[in-house]
Amino acid sequence: MGTQILCTDCHNSDDNRESGGPGPNGPHGSKWTHILERRYEFSQTIAPGQLVTNLFRNPDLSVNGPYALCGKCHSLSNIMSNASFTQHQSHINAGFTCSTCHTAHGMGGTNPSISGQRLVNFDVNVVAQNGATPITYNRATNTCVLAVTRPRITPTALSKLPVWSRLVSRNRTHS
Repeated sequence: MGTQILCTDCHNSDDNRESGGPGPNGPHGSKWTHILERRYEFSQTIAPGQLVTNLFRNPDLSVNGPYALCGKCHSLSNIMSNASFTQHQSHINAGFTCSTCHTAHGMGGTNPSISGQRLVNFDVNVVAQNGATPITYNRATNTCVLAVTRPRITPTALSKLPVWSRLVSRNRTHS
């Protein structure tokens, strides 16, 4: 991979020669969805802001884990050290996927309150507005406002969670 990201940097045969496999280079088939070279999971909900139905808590960060495609370019250990965002480790260990907050295909300028910096562009199939407040991301304070719900959180467990994750009430600010 060079300085420009090409479609085939992600959409590629899972056993391609570029990665040391015997298969053809390019998107000729893959065991992963969307003809991806490596595993890449998406958080899923029935409706935006509702229960996330497929959490990957304390995930495997190896080349076989749910974030393997992200790990091709990004140091997952650096991300888990909270080097770029103070809540990355908490988000990931809670089970949210990278796609909940980050777009894989760049920015389309669809939301004026999201700048696209760091490819932050929330998956509106997963997150929702926080009441009447639109989904926002503030790079200067490294905070966002949105609603997303994790399953099976009791009031006792909720009180022990970091502030950012107390989003089950849909009326809190994510920071």
